[in-house]
Amino acid sequence: MNSKTKIKYLRVALVVIGLIFIFGIYPLMRYWPSGWVWIPSQSEYEQMILGIYATLGVFLLMAARDPMEHLSLIWFTAWSSVVHGGIMLIQALRNSEEYTHLYGDIPALFIIALVLFLLTPRKGTA
Repeated sequence: MNSKTKIKYLRVALVVIGLIFIFGIYPLMRYWPSGWVWIPSQSEYEQMILGIYATLGVFLLMAARDPMEHLSLIWFTAWSSVVHGGIMLIQALRNSEEYTHLYGDIPALFIIALVLFLLTPRKGTA
């Protein structure tokens, strides 16, 4: 896939991911808590996560206009998703009450990272 095509798909991915971060996490936490809310449920923590991801979602929507001007934000989103998912993976494997996250938020974070890693052109190639 050439750089122009990658950027086109990256723009779409940034919009989709941004919208999910803004509007999708809350419904997932509310209607699929076993895959998206850690036990015991802590409303303060959940509000913080919602606020952080909604803010990141807004910035990803802005980055979609010109991804090459926002590479650091895109790479931050990809790498922080790997780190966040990795920490949660270890926690879920160590605590049987959290196994259902292996089918919810953990793979979601790794999929987001993978999509961004595959679609984001390197600075010198675009």
